[in-house]
Amino acid sequence: MRRVIWIVFALVLMVGIAVGVMAATAGGGKSINVDTSYSGKQVELSVGDSLVVTLASNVTTGYSWSLTGIGDESVLQKSGNQYIAPRTNLVGAGGQEVWTFKALKQGTSTISMGYSRPWEAGTPPIETFGLTVVVN
Repeated sequence: MRRVIWIVFALVLMVGIAVGVMAATAGGGKSINVDTSYSGKQVELSVGDSLVVTLASNVTTGYSWSLTGIGDESVLQKSGNQYIAPRTNLVGAGGQEVWTFKALKQGTSTISMGYSRPWEAGTPPIETFGLTVVVN
């Protein structure tokens, strides 16, 4: 019986170590934050880093940011986006859209975004955002 307990203990310990190693190497890179002031510029990331793009947005007007292109999705991949409402009760107040990208491998990619009303097809965006991302 004691031998079974030691075997179970050893297995639990090995699984715990394996999970810890996987979590440590699973891409916990740093997070680089940019906003509209970075439009047209270049940022550098390391493999495993996250790029967080925060842009002013007011969905009450019907406008929202859309991702119009990623230059090389094998280098940089979109991992999420969300709208963050303003911290006020004022009707019509704007918030922020936060877009997150993950650096997958070394190389260069671009991000292109437009601020428009989705139902107004063919109308150019009233604002654009572009960024070159170099992953080392």
